[in-house]
Amino acid sequence: MKLQKNDLKEFRKKHGISQEKLAEKTNVTRQTIISIENGKYVPSLPLALKFAKEFNCKVEDLFGI
Repeated sequence: MKLQKNDLKEFRKKHGISQEKLAEKTNVTRQTIISIENGKYVPSLPLALKFAKEFNCKVEDLFGI
């Protein structure tokens, strides 16, 4: 069951970044990236902001309610 809509995987693939590279850039584990992409984990606001900065977009573009 997905907890929320999230387009992290789509943004990551669009930018050609692997799960491991995104994990390194945002200082989390690859497992965290996998869990977020699968909707099993909701990132903290600071982490969501790191993703938005990495992809040069708004948090709302990545994660919806």
